[in-house]
Amino acid sequence: MPGTLFVVSTPIGNLEDITFRAVRVLGEVDVIACEDTRHSRKLLNHYGIKTRTVSYHEHNEHERAVELVAALQSGTNVAIVSDAGTPGISDPGFRLVHLASASGLRVVPVPGPTALIAALVASGLPADEFFFAGFLPSKSSARRTRLNHLSNIRATLVFYEAPHRIARALKDMREVLGEREAVVARELTKVYEEIVRGRLSELETHFGSEKEVRGELVIIVDQKVIDEPASGEDELASLDSVVAAFEAQGLDSRAALKQAAKKLGISRAEAYRQLVVLRNRK
Repeated sequence: MPGTLFVVSTPIGNLEDITFRAVRVLGEVDVIACEDTRHSRKLLNHYGIKTRTVSYHEHNEHERAVELVAALQSGTNVAIVSDAGTPGISDPGFRLVHLASASGLRVVPVPGPTALIAALVASGLPADEFFFAGFLPSKSSARRTRLNHLSNIRATLVFYEAPHRIARALKDMREVLGEREAVVARELTKVYEEIVRGRLSELETHFGSEKEVRGELVIIVDQKVIDEPASGEDELASLDSVVAAFEAQGLDSRAALKQAAKKLGISRAEAYRQLVVLRNRK
C-alpha cells in the first residue's frame, strides 16, 4: 500500500499552538520533511517526538520532492512541516503536494496556525472577504506595479513583508492604493507581539521612525479609500481632466500623467496617487 502525505501546520511562535492531532501524526509517520531540520527539532524535542527528519526547502525542493514521492509510493508515510505555520503558504510545500496528488497519492491536511489568519482576525478590519497577496516585490517599481494591479480588488488585502522593507512598502501602498485604514501585526504569538493600527500614512511614520524593525510582519489593508476633504474634490477632478487633455493630444497614459503633474505643480508620484484615488471612486 502506498503511504500518505500529511501537510502539518506547526506553531508560528508559541509552542503551545499545536493540535493534539498534529503531535500524534508527527510521532506516527515514518519521516518528517522540514524546511529547516534544526529549527523543527526544537519543536519535536519539546513534545518528545523522535521521528526521523529530512530537509525540504526552496533550494532542494525539486529533487527532494521526487525522492519523497518515491518513498510514498513504496509505502512510507511522510509529514511535511515549515519553520512556522502552514506549509505552502509563502513557504515550501506546494511542489511536493502537487507532485504527490498528481501521482495519485493520498494528501491529508492537518490544519493549524497560519500568520495571515491570526493577523486578520485580530486586525479589526473586515474578514468576510480578503485577498492574500503574499510577499510584495522587493524593488519599489515592481512593488508599485503589483499594488496597482491590486488597487481595484474589493476585499481586505493581506501581505507579508520583511522588516527592512516595511516603511518603504507602507509608503508605496499609501501612494498607489490611496489613504486607507491598515494594521501591521508583528511577532504574532511571541513575547514581543505587537499589533499597530492606523492609517497607512500613520503606520509609515511609525515604522519609518523606528531604528530597527524586527520579526515577522503581516500587513492588513482595508478595501476602502478614506475620503479626502471636500476641498480636494476639485483638485482631483482637475487632474483627471488635465490628464485626459494630454492623452487627447496623443500622449500615452504615462507621459500624460507626467505632463499633468508638471502643469499642476505636483510630483508624478502624488499625481499618480490622486488619480488612483479618483478612479477607485468611480
